[in-house]
Amino acid sequence: MQVFGSSGTRGVANEELTPAFVLRVAKAAGTTWRDGHGGDRVAIARDTRYTGRMLADAAASGLASTGTDVDRLGIVPTPGAQAYAEREGVPVMVITASHNPPQYNGVKLVGADGVELSIAALESIEERLLAESFTVAPWDETGRVREVAGVRRAYVDDLLAAAERERIADADLTVALDPGHGAGSLTSPEFFRELGCRVVTVNGQPDGHFPGRDPEPVPDNLTDLGRLVRATDADVGIAHDGDADRAIFFDETGEYVEGDATLAALAAAELEAGDTTVSAVNVSQRLVDVVGEVGAELELTPIGSTNIITRIEELEANGRRVPIAGEGNGGIFFPNHRLSRDGAYTAARFLELVAQRPVSEIVAPYDGYVNVRRNLEYESTAERDAMLDAAANQAQAADADLNTRDGYRLDYGDAWVLARPSGTEPLVRIYAEARDADRAERLVDDMYDALAAAKADA
Repeated sequence: MQVFGSSGTRGVANEELTPAFVLRVAKAAGTTWRDGHGGDRVAIARDTRYTGRMLADAAASGLASTGTDVDRLGIVPTPGAQAYAEREGVPVMVITASHNPPQYNGVKLVGADGVELSIAALESIEERLLAESFTVAPWDETGRVREVAGVRRAYVDDLLAAAERERIADADLTVALDPGHGAGSLTSPEFFRELGCRVVTVNGQPDGHFPGRDPEPVPDNLTDLGRLVRATDADVGIAHDGDADRAIFFDETGEYVEGDATLAALAAAELEAGDTTVSAVNVSQRLVDVVGEVGAELELTPIGSTNIITRIEELEANGRRVPIAGEGNGGIFFPNHRLSRDGAYTAARFLELVAQRPVSEIVAPYDGYVNVRRNLEYESTAERDAMLDAAANQAQAADADLNTRDGYRLDYGDAWVLARPSGTEPLVRIYAEARDADRAERLVDDMYDALAAAKADA
């Protein structure tokens, strides 16, 4: 797909992702949904980004021009917008760039079942967008736009109904929360308090400039949360990305917990023999080990929620049970609840474990691996292609098993390294995992040096 990547379409707002472009996406989506009997009503939600209202206005105009009525939901976490879609039976356009830096924004498309659109559905909309084949309604049949109140409260109520409230409340937990100025700042504090937790926050005010930290919940951005956990003697730290579909955790000592360890711990509590789980090609050995121990199966996809969702749907259509899936970045699916990544719901499921024992004990069985990640920016397609050619050469020369499902993953048995282009930013990402920190660093450094040299020669 040229437009819709692994998690929607994104770019620097008002440069790459302009109101004119978003209007065209809305016209393509509105036309496709109307022609495909997806309904003549579509909702629009957004995260807190400074450009969100501007782009939501453009989306509303585009949809209305096709004769589609528009529900304006305001600032809502992406999983809250998905809950609205499922409840009301209407598709949703979400204006969000999720974890990307503040200057970015994007568009994510959700079907009337509350699930992000499949690859096939996105390709259909993309074809119409590129061909500019839009329905244009007569002036007196253009869609009406209305503001919808109470969507965030309905989302919190939905979460409360799905959580083990009594078990969590009885544990009398203190939660240190960093919603990162994003959409979760308007829902997660309330949710955790109503679960019976004492909640203390940092970066808790909604602010589209993200003054306290960048939206991506990675260790370098979360030092304040670690300090807050220690200062308040909290039982757990929880961080979200910009649209709150991810959750990352700190233990009771204020130490960052690798997302891969969290996923492994939750999978161990959820999977049974004969089950299947789905993850991406950068899957940690932690999850591989859990799957082997319980007698389940693991399916791998290219990185990104769209790819994982599509595979889950295929598996479930064939009668396979997929109780948990996701990636080590904090984006986890519990398909029996809803086929969406939901940071608050993931956190509630983790709190059910924390109610019984400390975070450090929960993740201790999965602490044996070290993860290292580095990024290389590129400014042109030529630079990107040169770096990927260099990754291919590294793979060819290595004594390792090669997986090219998404980039180049070299598996050495005791460690692995992956180089792949980002689906949302002009970056080539390099990941490595090993039991030994020096081994992981060397694998990343070797790949990085090869790619950097290729980029310089491009």
